[in-house]
Amino acid sequence: MDKRLNKKYMMLAIQEARKNLKSMQGGPFGACIVKDGKVLAVSRNTVLKTDATAHAEVNAIRAASRKLKTFDLSGCIIYSTTEPCPMCFSAIHWARIDAIVYGTDIADVKKLGFYELDIPCKKLKSLGKSRIEIFPDFLLEECSALLREWEGLECRAVY
Repeated sequence: MDKRLNKKYMMLAIQEARKNLKSMQGGPFGACIVKDGKVLAVSRNTVLKTDATAHAEVNAIRAASRKLKTFDLSGCIIYSTTEPCPMCFSAIHWARIDAIVYGTDIADVKKLGFYELDIPCKKLKSLGKSRIEIFPDFLLEECSALLREWEGLECRAVY
């Protein structure tokens, strides 16, 4: 198994995403950014609290950039509970993050009614000739369970 696939970091993203099952500040999405084995940022989707760009990955990029005092997150890995959308993939690319590790895919959340552009990361990588490495389906069962918990909520927000 690739050393970049670390269960601990994805579990941090899942735990952060799970907070939205109670707070309803956004969808069931979490992200964690790591560099050299150190966690720089853990964030969740907060679109209902702030604005449409406040996806977990964007929030994590902002926090990691503040911490490092640079936009350049080279050497970092982002763990995301769900495949990054085109906006988030672009932000990850522009932040120069080396790799994306994700659980469920865009099609999974689109089935739940989220307003997604169904353009997979691998297609964006190819079209944009991005150097980002992509590791899909990591801790897929745990990330899928998070979506099932969200789906079971009677008060979940409509996206």
